[in-house]
Amino acid sequence: MAKELYQWQRECLEKWFENKGRGMVQAVTGTGKTFLALRAADRLDQQKKQKLRVKIVVPTGELMKQWERALREYLSDFCGYGHSPGNFSGVIGLRGSGHKPLSDCKYMIYVINSARYELARQILAELRRGETILLIADECHHYVSEQNRLIFEFLPHLNKEEQERFFSMGLSATLPSGRERRDLETMLGRKIYSYGMAEASAHNTVSKYDIYHIDLSLSADERDEYEELSDQMLTLYKKLLRSHPYLQDMGLKERFEELKILAGDKDQQLARTALQYMQLTYMRRKLVCLASERTACACDLIKNLSRDERIIIFGERIRQAEELFRLLQRHGFSHVGRYHSQMGQQANKNVIERFRAGELRILIACKALDEGLDVPEVSVGIILSGTSVRRQRTQRMGRIIRRNEGKSRASLYYLHISGTMEDVCFLPDTGDGRVFDLSYDPDRHIFLHPAYDDRAKMLLAHLYARGADAGKIREAERCLRLGGIRSDWLLKRPEIEKRIREEKYVEDKNYWICMKGLSQGIRSGGFRQP
Repeated sequence: MAKELYQWQRECLEKWFENKGRGMVQAVTGTGKTFLALRAADRLDQQKKQKLRVKIVVPTGELMKQWERALREYLSDFCGYGHSPGNFSGVIGLRGSGHKPLSDCKYMIYVINSARYELARQILAELRRGETILLIADECHHYVSEQNRLIFEFLPHLNKEEQERFFSMGLSATLPSGRERRDLETMLGRKIYSYGMAEASAHNTVSKYDIYHIDLSLSADERDEYEELSDQMLTLYKKLLRSHPYLQDMGLKERFEELKILAGDKDQQLARTALQYMQLTYMRRKLVCLASERTACACDLIKNLSRDERIIIFGERIRQAEELFRLLQRHGFSHVGRYHSQMGQQANKNVIERFRAGELRILIACKALDEGLDVPEVSVGIILSGTSVRRQRTQRMGRIIRRNEGKSRASLYYLHISGTMEDVCFLPDTGDGRVFDLSYDPDRHIFLHPAYDDRAKMLLAHLYARGADAGKIREAERCLRLGGIRSDWLLKRPEIEKRIREEKYVEDKNYWICMKGLSQGIRSGGFRQP
């Protein structure tokens, strides 16, 4: 059965057509931007007498494959093409990531690296032949650089009649601001619609979700190094403020742009000071990012998650990803893979295919996977090391909260080093998502969750008072440790009782019996040793 548009998609399409088929859409990852664009192309095709050609530009090869899958599904469900690969011969063409262009395809999907020097010429030639063009720019925030904007070189050469046959749609979870936004508007049209996390959560366009901030600490040696770097930075910053006091009133990003300029100043002493400050900032950020407690925490977290969870771990550094990969393997996790730029194109492709097919349950990824992975079955995300870039935070969350049948709730764990300059806010716009604050004890390999732990202690005290034997106490402690990193204890009693009935294994039934005890207050309940 073909799926219907969400309300926000219907509203967005109307605004796009009202704006003469031009404009940019900002919508949370996982809410259906691809489907929106394909419906726009379909409606446009039905309205126009001239032959329509659809050009889809994406930043990566993985996104190209994702669009191809979505396009094949759409054409099969809505346009009667059928699911046989042969039915798409001459209809869908791919350019980039090893694919050579096919001639005369109605739908062409380009990786931006291959589109830069040929797409503008192709679009101009087709418009001059009297055809209609729709350009879909996915992750359009990528296309403001000097090289990437070459795909729009044809725009100044269009006459009025050709302009009327050119349509465009830009898609992004987080559109840029300032000059970059203005540049994109001249190429794709103004922002016509915004669909944020709050709206998506309220409308159930995304899965319900929980966010866990887990507080970590630097080791003694790491703390000493951090403080030393901070002291050196403060000394340099005071020097810079004496000659350039306006730096104090700038935001972080703006200040660093100014420091880059000062690092090239003719005044060599000023240039050295600015350069040293930036170098120390990078060293301090790297120290926090690679803090030793992160991988240990992630490993312990995974040990306590359900064996059925599909997990993506997002990191910033390849060294850290490899370290966690080896640690998980040593602890018996065999269905784990990693994806990063040093793996090689074919190895990364194989890992993604195995993860999508379910052969791998855990995927460790660096920045290379912030865009382009569509696996709705993933229910857990772990931010191994954070990013101050809001766009990356939004995209990573979008990977986890995609709706999927049978997916009751998604969880995102954000590991944060306390007492540092690390960004503490994972995502300001959390919508209806619940936020929990936890801390990690590396010596005991446990997670501390004050509100939950108080209830857990009361339940254990109740079991002691009733004379429960040592075996039952140990089993209760095991179950309660697992519950501290989940939100199951907040479920309503009928849902918990349903889970007790459905679980096959004694250990799992005992876990839900403990959650029932926490959810209903301290009352007696059936409880067995495994």
